[in-house]
Amino acid sequence: MMQMPKTTKAAILVEQRQPLVIDEIELPGRLDCGQVLVRVLYSGICGSQLGEIAGVKGPDKYLPHMLGHEGSGEVLAIGPGVRHVRPGDKVVLHWRKGRGIEAAPAEYAWHGHKLNAGWVTTFNEHAIISENRLTPLPPEFDMELAPLLGCAVTTGFGAIMNTAGLRIGESVVVFGAGGVGLNVIQAAAMTTAYPIVAVDIFDNRLELARTLGATHTINSRDMDLREGLAPAIAAIIGPSGADVVVDNTGNTALIALAYGLTQAQGRTILVGVPRAQDDITIHSLPLHFGKVLTGTHGGDGDPAIDIPRYARLEQQGLLRLAPLVTERYSLEEINEAINRMKSGATAGRCIIGMP
Repeated sequence: MMQMPKTTKAAILVEQRQPLVIDEIELPGRLDCGQVLVRVLYSGICGSQLGEIAGVKGPDKYLPHMLGHEGSGEVLAIGPGVRHVRPGDKVVLHWRKGRGIEAAPAEYAWHGHKLNAGWVTTFNEHAIISENRLTPLPPEFDMELAPLLGCAVTTGFGAIMNTAGLRIGESVVVFGAGGVGLNVIQAAAMTTAYPIVAVDIFDNRLELARTLGATHTINSRDMDLREGLAPAIAAIIGPSGADVVVDNTGNTALIALAYGLTQAQGRTILVGVPRAQDDITIHSLPLHFGKVLTGTHGGDGDPAIDIPRYARLEQQGLLRLAPLVTERYSLEEINEAINRMKSGATAGRCIIGMP
């Protein structure tokens, strides 16, 4: 049996709205039922982590704690009861439940005190992960691209395929062309939707959106939402509205606009989460006559089924992951990566490579 490492390096959220602290942490001495020791190879940075750091859901009662929910790694050891992964497996780390045991979160320590963690963390060189947050990949799969399968791809594609149930030839408007939004666009293009309108405030993201299937792009930075943006979108999709509108921003004004731009029998899908106490106001009568307004929970998919499916598509050249990785950083540089994502300087996904 492999000897457990005693320490590892991690990026820790100590205080909201402050840089992460990069330091050595202590691992528990053994694996409990359903736990898996993983050497993390690469981690993505999702908008959810930016929200956690910024405190968009309010005060964080679990500080200090670890972060990260999309990554790739290699299984080093397994705890009692684990059946779906084994040592040596290359795996995707994801936050939605897959196959296997839901284990108790690992008990890490930092400077002699408990360091909170959930069922999966990826901003650390070694991680103890719940079995049901791991999905094996073919050994030849590019592990630098694999983190995208943990959230960005499964959420974006799932929002289109599962939550919206997009059909061939339907029209789509996407607010927010970041990591998830780009995959919403790519999924819509693979479904032969038309038109596919990408809306963002950064030209670099809109340029990438065009390469992944957006037929029209709008930079809304200097636009009034009602007097400028709404007419610009209506000129593309027509006066009756879009079949599907997806909001990735969590901006309540944009959510209300998205709902208004959705046609009478259409679907408004919310990926982004508004700040705490920031509510939306809509005219609800159309909901009684076939219009749909709903959130998506990570694409509403099953990682054990969806991740291998998307991996096969990437290996056949049908799903494009490489263009989504636009910047690469080390764990020590993670705060720089976070700041570039917040500023919009990053067009696609930042990938954190571990030693």
